[in-house]
Amino acid sequence: MEKDIYKINENKLTHGRGYVYSLQYHIVWCTKYRRPVLKDGADTDCKTLLQELAQEYQFQIMAMEVMPDHIHLLINASPQFCIPDMIKIMKGGIARKLFQLHPEMKKKLWGGHLWNPSYCVVTVSDRSREQIIHYIESQKEKEWSGPGRPPRDLERLNAYHRGMTDAGDIRI
Repeated sequence: MEKDIYKINENKLTHGRGYVYSLQYHIVWCTKYRRPVLKDGADTDCKTLLQELAQEYQFQIMAMEVMPDHIHLLINASPQFCIPDMIKIMKGGIARKLFQLHPEMKKKLWGGHLWNPSYCVVTVSDRSREQIIHYIESQKEKEWSGPGRPPRDLERLNAYHRGMTDAGDIRI
């Protein structure tokens, strides 16, 4: 029985000098105070800036969505790609340019910081890659219009509330 690792073309492995790799990362970071400032053109500018950084630093963006208060990226990067350094480069470069293009953002954020200092990085396997891409691409569909952060399971919450109102058992 032949191992999958040897099917280089089917696994979409990339060749480097003396190594072969397939490294994907799902990266998420938020705006400072979760302020919804990435809208009204700032979201498209942010996508353009991320594409430019990907080209400059030679990593591939497989999926991307810019929400009003956070960013999702699925990237394919080489083993030399140092995640903390690259996130610092992305966040710093984007913030500087977005503040220049959209000076009204500074009024919504005090202290001159666009991004929350934290971030989330998750490695992605060949088996979960399609699920992550679908998750990122469906973020705009799930956008929450209520106050505060969206509940984790919006469908279940809506079903619960429909059940409560249908039963006439409305609690406050």
